Amino acid sequence: MAKAAKTAIKKDPNANLDAKNFTKVVKSVRSPKTGAYTFKEAIIHKDKVAEYFAKK
Repeated sequence: MAKAAKTAIKKDPNANLDAKNFTKVVKSVRSPKTGAYTFKEAIIHKDKVAEYFAKK
């Protein structure tokens, strides 16, 4: 029974291709109040990485 249920689930073959177009970026931001650094993480499309780091 378990094998039948396992084979009944169909995975989208294009889902893996879409995931390869995204990347995780980490940006360090300095606090104006304390001067300490914090880190902002985001998962964005690989074509928008330069725009993300250009923003303040």
